[in-house]
Amino acid sequence: MLTRTPERTLTEQLAERFAERIRSRLLPVGARLPSVRECARQQGVSTHTVVAAYDQLLAQGLVEARRQRGFFVRDAVQKSPSSPPDAGTGMAHGKGTRPAGSGSPLGAAVLPMSGSHINATTLIRGMFHQASSKPQPGAGVFPPGWLEDARFMAAAVRRVTAGRALQDGSLVYGEPRGDAGLRAALARRLADLSVSVEPQQIITTVGATHALDIVSRTLLKAGDPVMVEEPGWSVEFARLDALGMRVLPVPRGPLGPDLDVMARYCEAHAPKLFVSVSVLHNPTGYSLSPGHAHRILQLAHRHGFHIVEDDTYGHIAPDHATRLSALDGLQRTIYVNGFAKILAPNWRVGYLAAPPELVERLLDTKLLSTLTTPSLLEKALALCIEQGQLRRHAERMRLRLAQARARSVQVALEAGQRFAAEPAGMFGWVDTGVDTDMLAQRMLDQGYLIAPGALFHATRRPCTLMRINFTTTQDPAFWRAFRNAAEGV
Repeated sequence: MLTRTPERTLTEQLAERFAERIRSRLLPVGARLPSVRECARQQGVSTHTVVAAYDQLLAQGLVEARRQRGFFVRDAVQKSPSSPPDAGTGMAHGKGTRPAGSGSPLGAAVLPMSGSHINATTLIRGMFHQASSKPQPGAGVFPPGWLEDARFMAAAVRRVTAGRALQDGSLVYGEPRGDAGLRAALARRLADLSVSVEPQQIITTVGATHALDIVSRTLLKAGDPVMVEEPGWSVEFARLDALGMRVLPVPRGPLGPDLDVMARYCEAHAPKLFVSVSVLHNPTGYSLSPGHAHRILQLAHRHGFHIVEDDTYGHIAPDHATRLSALDGLQRTIYVNGFAKILAPNWRVGYLAAPPELVERLLDTKLLSTLTTPSLLEKALALCIEQGQLRRHAERMRLRLAQARARSVQVALEAGQRFAAEPAGMFGWVDTGVDTDMLAQRMLDQGYLIAPGALFHATRRPCTLMRINFTTTQDPAFWRAFRNAAEGV
């Protein structure tokens, strides 16, 4: 609750609280502020104080008042994309609308994403602007304490920089494709996943997100249609939108993407790319079935699109899980992975493995974006892989995650929550029964940043789902605060 002080009035404190959330994007563009009466009740202040605080936000240009609707966070840069055609009929629909009776996104196929590039950064900014010192349920990474076990990395860095190695390795650009030793180690690792690849087909990147960006910039041009899974990774939606791509959302189910929707997109729009998380999908935890995988590859070969397989969570998944790249032999597929989740987020080491005929084009794009990648860190990582330290670390992390997941699921169920997908991997997909966008703002007052379901859809819309991180939601105190906040929504 706010506390009156001689230095700052309650109005100033309340206005600054909302202003900070807006500037750090914890309150995304288009978000509705609580009504005056509701805000007064939540914050324990008078309605006069709330009105005065909202007036300050209006004066600062951070919010706008909409007659008989309330106060909404403003978009500093208004976007007005034209409405694209319907996938099945060629008819146009208004922004963010669906035809009556449409049971899937196909009815509104190519959906405008006004403001999504801002909304998608909410959780990322949350990593740098913690809501509090409490474990954050909306986090997308393992807690730092979990990664401290990887002390072997420091020893590897010391070893590869011993003597003149640091100087010699710093005075010249590294190998454009990435350290040869690391690429050889990665090829052997991929062979364990039944992905047959030569080291020269591998390009290292500044994290997995950079690899995805290289692929997009190489294979696509503005206006090209791209199929993405929905729900899915909001940053990928926003990144494609920022590049001017036409985003085609494909519903993701327990077995994989909706194949009928994909087939109709192929006929109506001739998409150039399909971006998929086959294993431990974010946010649902689903993994692709072999049958679905074969049919996806048949579509890709028949209609000539490429598939980007983002295996970011592969380190915490079984090696035998179905991967499109293994079944396809890197013909229409491009495999992407990184080490931020399992090892060290700040090392920013990722890679892609591609069909031979695409490698030089992808390498050109890498050279234009980063010239090269930090070879000293790549050499250290190669050493960790070759000595088996990374494999043993991943095994320990999988075991610890399984224990955390069991505990988190137990306390969530005891708190009356329901999982919309069978719990698996790092994330849980929870149906709260209330609008989680509204709930998110209540939880911020309690010091918790949650990940509302709207962030995982190509077009932001009210949603009762939220993604939780199993490693940070084991404390019953969070679920008590969550239940109390949900009762007021």
